[in-house]
Amino acid sequence: MTSFPITDPLTRLHDGLVLALEAQNISHTAIQALPDSGLAHAHLRVTLASGTTWMARLPKQSQMRLAAEENLTYQRTCFARCQPSGNTPQLHHVLPPNEDLPRGGLLVEAIEGRPARLPEDLPAIMATLASLHALPLPEQAHRSPLLAPDSPWQAMLSEINTQCDHLASAGITGESQALIETERRALESFVSSVSAPTTVSLISFDAHPGNFLIEHARHTQTGQPPRAVLVDLEKCRYGLPGFDLAHATLYTSTTWDIASYAVLTPEEVVSAYRHWRAQMHAAGADEQLITPDTLMQARRAMWLWSVSWCAKWLALNQQTQDTGHSGEDWSGELSEEALIAHVRERARHYLSTESITCVTSEWHQLASALRA
Repeated sequence: MTSFPITDPLTRLHDGLVLALEAQNISHTAIQALPDSGLAHAHLRVTLASGTTWMARLPKQSQMRLAAEENLTYQRTCFARCQPSGNTPQLHHVLPPNEDLPRGGLLVEAIEGRPARLPEDLPAIMATLASLHALPLPEQAHRSPLLAPDSPWQAMLSEINTQCDHLASAGITGESQALIETERRALESFVSSVSAPTTVSLISFDAHPGNFLIEHARHTQTGQPPRAVLVDLEKCRYGLPGFDLAHATLYTSTTWDIASYAVLTPEEVVSAYRHWRAQMHAAGADEQLITPDTLMQARRAMWLWSVSWCAKWLALNQQTQDTGHSGEDWSGELSEEALIAHVRERARHYLSTESITCVTSEWHQLASALRA
């Protein structure tokens, strides 16, 4: 793997990691910084004295708005709950927060793989998501600390509404705001009509293609299809799998990460959904989870969540970072300039009238095809 220079703002995290490893008596021979590619974590590859390689996930902030200890507990639980799927990294160690590493960190299995290539890897991604969605549900009382709202539809709408408060200050056109408001009201109308209890499953809630690595050696060594490993498990919850399917195939997701950039055709999206549905049928999934109407409303909701998040980020990224290192923090000071520039360009693009119209115009075509 290519080495990348450790530069600000990674320097402090790197130095804090070195001290944390020493404090935990974890002997290592090398630490290699990966490109600064995410707003929530820095990733550093740790080679142990034994020769084993782990990945250090060091939080820059908590997207779940949690204090440092709670954030690590939440993420540790995400890894533990997803592990039975067989398609996520193993968690090896938790580094507690301290003065040198204020938000602590997780040490997880380092996955040897390449970025996803779309549409080629969509079947593997859908198989991985199905393996997660088909896991047995714990009793309601045992789902904590992961989010497990009584109404996943209402919870999602509430998140969207809160993020939409930033639309006016995000610097977008009135036409874009009006188009988003039309879709928000359509979702609101649907949610108000949902009366029966909603079947849920464990979901990633962050299943965009850039969060998957494809194990390149798997097919060569075993003859089995390549495995798509979901490597980012920060925001798992009990909710609607349709949110994950949307996040894996929406334009706002497939064109987010440079390494996995692709614009999918409606036919490719439908094929991906059908592959997932076949996997879920084979696992005996509840039919309520996989109806076309449920999946398409979840697609609208995930898109609304994504574009309203873009507005929120544009409104907040100029703030000074939280020196108390607690909760959510979208300050651009936490990431390298190239990453901030990329996110800003993508967020503005997704909030453009052209992009909004492109996404919403395909929905009827997708819905008709899924019903066929």
